[in-house]
Amino acid sequence: MRKAKPKKRYVLPDPKFGDTMVTKFVNNLMVDGKKSIAYSIFYNALEIVQQKLSKEGESIDALDIWKKGLSNVMPTVEVKARRVGGATFQVPIEVRPDRKQSLGMKWMITMSRKRNERTMKERLANEIIAASRGEGAAVKKKDDTHRMAEANKAFSHFRF
Repeated sequence: MRKAKPKKRYVLPDPKFGDTMVTKFVNNLMVDGKKSIAYSIFYNALEIVQQKLSKEGESIDALDIWKKGLSNVMPTVEVKARRVGGATFQVPIEVRPDRKQSLGMKWMITMSRKRNERTMKERLANEIIAASRGEGAAVKKKDDTHRMAEANKAFSHFRF
């Protein structure tokens, strides 16, 4: 490569939980640089998750539910387009851990924005609950990605 590889940027942990993964999620959730609003949406969504699950009789930490949902959304394989001899093949490749995390976060946020609830905190809360149970639109997107990789397994020898 001609240019030097850019330095890895590290984010500070969030003020409430002290977790860098929460900060990355909030950075993806943020619109127009409004970080405090993004933090309030995330924290309120976790409170809604806590209330809904405590009504059902479960006494689990909302942050653990969010992490479980995020791990259910993270893909392990994806397809990448490769041109070989004039033909384009969808080649399945394994996903790096940092990309896996960022894809999972982006999918969860995108799918929660497409939901029909009234406010963003309700949408995010319901998407977190659905993802932790292994259902919802974000988990469906992961399954579709895995299915696509499985269907194109025959072209995996084009990896290089």
